Amino acid sequence: MMKSISFWSFPAGTSIAQAMQMAKDAGFEGIELTVEAEGEITADSSPDEVKRFKDMAEDMGLQLATLASGLGWQFPACGPDPDISSQGVDTVRKCLELAEALGAKTILCVPCTVTEDYAYDRAYEDVVNTFSALGSEAAEAGVCIGLENVWNKFALSPLEFARLIDEIGQEYVGAYFDVGNVVISGFPHHWIRILGQRIKAVHFKDFRVVAWAGTVDNFVDLLEGNVPWDAVMEAFGEIGYDGPVTAEMMPPYTHYPERLLEATSRSMDAILGRG
Repeated sequence: MMKSISFWSFPAGTSIAQAMQMAKDAGFEGIELTVEAEGEITADSSPDEVKRFKDMAEDMGLQLATLASGLGWQFPACGPDPDISSQGVDTVRKCLELAEALGAKTILCVPCTVTEDYAYDRAYEDVVNTFSALGSEAAEAGVCIGLENVWNKFALSPLEFARLIDEIGQEYVGAYFDVGNVVISGFPHHWIRILGQRIKAVHFKDFRVVAWAGTVDNFVDLLEGNVPWDAVMEAFGEIGYDGPVTAEMMPPYTHYPERLLEATSRSMDAILGRG
């Protein structure tokens, strides 16, 4: 597995060049860059503009295997407002274009959010239809769309998530599996075995269950929560997953942020059997 770190794990204001150097110094093999509303990579960036980051990574010996974006929360590809959904689909297309230029093989995508006004069954149907259509564009770019299991009140079980991907029926649409996000309601090793080859990329996070509380404050440093890492790695071994695993550590430390990178790198080495 390729040990990577999310750009979201660095303090606000950190440049991509600085983050790459910090990741390299901490022992990471890759970094997951992000498409933001503002910053060095946005939906307005061109492929030519981002290629310099590919060159920069290659010079440092870092891989850019995945590309993430949080714009799916603001502009989901599926939702009750067709204008927002159209912008969301365009954002997915832009991420595919930028990922291809960066040499990334998977983009992270939050496809929708179920709300009181956006019914679960409609969301399911919309996601199947929308991403079935986007799958051919992903194949053309040679970049997988990784639908992430997040707290969006959607695809709440591994059986349903697997069925969703199968109904989409596109080779280049799969799961971007986040280990920590499922701890509040299930067991990540169950999800891994059920999703199997549908998993295109992985986020590592840890989560501490405290009296069934479930907020972002329950996410903790790796090895300090309730993720059963031995079972997780055994499950990955059973399905033959050998792709990128990216630590998504949020928020970054307010003080001495390099300490978070160092601790995360060492914990990942232990989890991956390298320490």
